Amino acid sequence: MSQYGDPYENAIAERVNGILKTDFRLNQVFTSFEEAARAVERSIHNYNHLRPHMSCDYLTPAAAHSKDQSLKKHWKPKRYNSQEAPTKSI
Repeated sequence: MSQYGDPYENAIAERVNGILKTDFRLNQVFTSFEEAARAVERSIHNYNHLRPHMSCDYLTPAAAHSKDQSLKKHWKPKRYNSQEAPTKSI
């Protein structure tokens, strides 16, 4: 679950985990914890610095994060069942 318990954020985290497992081959058995940790670190670096994302105007997340202006949103807004958006709990 995400930091604030927002299920939409959890879906995004699960999507990233799925990409890391399939596209970066982290769904394998490693011989040691250190080997797995190096593979995860390398994959996350590549995900953030080499892999362009459609939702970031085909920029890498690192490049999109360093931009001064906002990016155009390419996704649908969140829809909640109630009239109020959920409050963030700490």
